[in-house]
Amino acid sequence: MKESVSEIEEKELIQKEFDDLVSICPKCQTEKGLKLVKKAFELARDAHKGVRRKSGEPYILHPLAVARIAAEEIGLGSTGVAAALLHDVIEDTDYTYEDLEAIFGIKVASIVDGLTKLSGVFDKSQSAQAENFRKLLLTMVEDIRVIILKLADRLHNMRTLGSMPEHKKLKIAGETLFMYAPIAHRLGLYALKTELEDLSLKYEHPSIYEDITSKIDTKEHKDKDILEKFITPIEETLEHAGIEFEIKSRPKSIYSTWNKMQKKNIPVDEIYDVLAIRVVFKDNQLIPEKSQCWNIYSLITDIYKPKPDRLRDWVSNPKANGYEALHATVMGPAGKWVEIQIRSQRMDEIAERGFAAHYKYKGVQEKESELDNWLQRIRDMLENPVSDSLEFLDDFKLNLFASEIMIFTPKGQVKILPKGATALDFAFEIHTHLGYKCIGAKVNYKLVPVSYVLKSGDQVEILTSEKQEPKYDWIKVVTTAKAKTAIKDAFKKERKEHIAKGEKIVEDALNRKKLTTNNRILSKLLRHYNIEKKEDLYFKLGSGAIVLKNINKILTEKTSNKWIKYWGLSFGGGKKAKQSESKKIDKRKPIVLTDDTDKATYIVASCCNPIPGDDVVGYVDDEEKVILHSRKCPIAIKLMSSQGNQLVSAEWTTHKLLSFLAIINLTGIDQIGIVSKMTKVISDDQNVNMRSIHVESHDGIFEGSIYLYIHNVEDLNNLIYKIMKIKGVHTVTRQERIQK
Repeated sequence: MKESVSEIEEKELIQKEFDDLVSICPKCQTEKGLKLVKKAFELARDAHKGVRRKSGEPYILHPLAVARIAAEEIGLGSTGVAAALLHDVIEDTDYTYEDLEAIFGIKVASIVDGLTKLSGVFDKSQSAQAENFRKLLLTMVEDIRVIILKLADRLHNMRTLGSMPEHKKLKIAGETLFMYAPIAHRLGLYALKTELEDLSLKYEHPSIYEDITSKIDTKEHKDKDILEKFITPIEETLEHAGIEFEIKSRPKSIYSTWNKMQKKNIPVDEIYDVLAIRVVFKDNQLIPEKSQCWNIYSLITDIYKPKPDRLRDWVSNPKANGYEALHATVMGPAGKWVEIQIRSQRMDEIAERGFAAHYKYKGVQEKESELDNWLQRIRDMLENPVSDSLEFLDDFKLNLFASEIMIFTPKGQVKILPKGATALDFAFEIHTHLGYKCIGAKVNYKLVPVSYVLKSGDQVEILTSEKQEPKYDWIKVVTTAKAKTAIKDAFKKERKEHIAKGEKIVEDALNRKKLTTNNRILSKLLRHYNIEKKEDLYFKLGSGAIVLKNINKILTEKTSNKWIKYWGLSFGGGKKAKQSESKKIDKRKPIVLTDDTDKATYIVASCCNPIPGDDVVGYVDDEEKVILHSRKCPIAIKLMSSQGNQLVSAEWTTHKLLSFLAIINLTGIDQIGIVSKMTKVISDDQNVNMRSIHVESHDGIFEGSIYLYIHNVEDLNNLIYKIMKIKGVHTVTRQERIQK
């Protein structure tokens, strides 16, 4: 059968993509490397023949794109590229692990197997996403390329996410932000991490993403002249000193800008962000890199005055993920602070490509051992897995600390811990037995309790007693996964006995009522006792921490309570059809939320308190109720990453009948009559009702909060705008978390 023009063009496109891949991968151009990647490409092309992606393009273009990211943006060699080309073959085609092992050998086959999702039926109480992640980690600790290729795969999926349905976009974007971006950061893959975060924001908050992008572009255009004036004297000075260098501008991260907006509760226009450049110098074999960094710093600070408290020496003390650079902030033209990052070419490549780049350089064993230390922590966790896959996900997340602190032992050795770690965390970091026997610590020669939160640079001596025994309450004191795992291990046997005893207490109580345990009854018990997990409920009952009584009252309690609001819900418009409470929700269709209250119900989550006009996402619980979260809510992001199949896209139409509680916080200069001016603005607004106002004044400055009933975000924003125009009012911000 004769091929059509489009088929011939597709074949030529696929071949061109492969040729381009080989051209940018030096190790793929050797005789052995070329033979391996060519064989992998031909097998993958034939295995995926006739299959297309959601976008309509031939499926083989996806493995080719992943392989290109792995080679060009991360720097993997022929084995990694071959595995990237084959990464979906076991999962999506008839080829098995044994087939790949026979054709390509155990190394390539094991990497591909590590990238293959689990199949079969999961325990319904477990999260498929979390279980798949656990499997990925099991293979990662044997070969770091597994997680690196997973990141490359995820990056290409994010770049092409536009063709996916809305609920899939939310699931993939949430999972990326919660888990994969922090892993990229932990491995030092900054370029990947930034792009993953930015793309997650693009699909979770498209309008916000476009607004920030536009304003950053405008700001960078305005700053261009300032940077040119700033850079010219530096270039002249470094050239005169005979230094070979390149000056790069630091790209702005859209996600980090948005993050600052959330933390400081300010609009994008008010984000104060220093200008930044990178000076990347060519290594001089005769002079140590560290000396070259400080020499360049000295030359630049002869021109511009430095800000003393903004010097960061990551050359003498590299970050745990291998990052090295000297950071300084200096006063540039027009009174603008400018951050300068000084790096060698080696440091720059490691900063962009992370641990993958370490293998190119000799004499960096200490950096590689830091990676080995991290992988060893993961191995320890996997050897003592918790039964709950979501708990495992949380414990693993603790190892992905972005902010790190350096703690010194009494002998001057350095230990890297996450920001917020306690003296007890430090004890367990040194040795599990030391943690079990810890009674306190001396921090900088001062006696402190085990719960003392450490600061970077602290010197810590752990105090022990052989009479000390571990306490289960220590779980609330520690922050690292290593410490949490060690404490759980100490109580594993005792905890199992208590859980079994508690489960029997529940069963016996239900048997007397001629009932059996099910999800609905468990949900009521968990809600009544304000406990999240059934194991924790059983443990508390079995250990006597709580007593099961008034079972009739618990089982007849209504789901609705003072923490939850129910409102009407309709599905995508259309005819009004009767819906029973138990009707299955089609998660593929977006939910349209209206003023109507005569349909099935949804729940406004109290953790983030979304109101009409907010970007929201729905989580479908066991009772087919839709719990509405703001898309930026931390709990929502966690649900996207672990319970993505329970998500449903939601839209909120303009509400004019129902009112929602909102709080605004205010600050300003105290003046006579300012409170009456604010209350007059509110009382004149037909769309807003005030519930209460609280204002306190200190030394001429006032702070206050106003509780309001409003219809939607638009009405709230209009009111905030009107209050901001009152003379003396400095800030007006919405408080999104409402304390009940």
